[in-house]
Amino acid sequence: MTLQQLRFLAAVFESDFNITAAAAKLNATQPAVSRQIQLLEQELGFTLFSRNGSSLSRVTPAGARVIEHARRVLRETQNISNVGVELNDPARGALRLAATHSEARYLLPSITGAFRARFPKVQFSLHEGALDEIAEMARAERVDLVVASGSHGGFDKFVQLPVRRLEPRLVVPRTHTLASISQPTLAQIAAFPVAAHVLTQTDETYLREVFSRAGAEVHLALQSRDADLVKTYVRHGLAVGLIADLALEPARDEDLVFIDVAALFGAQTIWAGIAKDGPLRAPVYEFIGLLAPFLTRERIDGTRT
Repeated sequence: MTLQQLRFLAAVFESDFNITAAAAKLNATQPAVSRQIQLLEQELGFTLFSRNGSSLSRVTPAGARVIEHARRVLRETQNISNVGVELNDPARGALRLAATHSEARYLLPSITGAFRARFPKVQFSLHEGALDEIAEMARAERVDLVVASGSHGGFDKFVQLPVRRLEPRLVVPRTHTLASISQPTLAQIAAFPVAAHVLTQTDETYLREVFSRAGAEVHLALQSRDADLVKTYVRHGLAVGLIADLALEPARDEDLVFIDVAALFGAQTIWAGIAKDGPLRAPVYEFIGLLAPFLTRERIDGTRT
């Protein structure tokens, strides 16, 4: 059994059993990948994949167990390599970041720019996705750092470090009836269709409950993770908007009025997520330090003990 065989095995699994795609990912030939999988099966004494002719159709139960261990071995092998890289040059290495849409769109560009300027040798990658998707990546250990808001049970193996508050803002055109009211009520807001900037799947339910408790019936004309889309609907007079303060862009939004409604809807928290166990590499500490300077290395390490 060799590391190469384990790499081939993991690549075939991650390529949905497509040997050609796995071979391309590994810069290998299809016959070489097939041969190494067969040799590994011969050594183990059982099949790892079910076959439909010459194609692989699914992983066998025994194969699933082997793949789980193989991927763990490959991750630890990479961790060993990373230790060597960072000891020789702490400004090198890799950082795999995953973030939900609003954080990736509004918060991270400036942070990422500063990070890359300070650490140009670090291989940086960002995956933007929904919280469910990012949670799956975290479970598979395919991400080093998560920046998100909202809650999800899939991050049980991650420490969630609060980074900043997210407060809601009511957004209306400057000529709108509500523009001159500094503290509008839920009933006044509900008198108009509402376009809501939802960060998680539970936000819509929460918003309806808030209005319902106040005896107001709200018409949610739009629910979107894209705050720019909410602003577009507001500008066209189709709805009043509810967005997170993170999405405020004064230079671009001079035609809009933003009213603090945190007292009505409460606030959320943007958090940075890191694995509870295993080594934490230098680029992760550095990025968190730029994201939230109060989160020093000592504080971060203190949350993982």
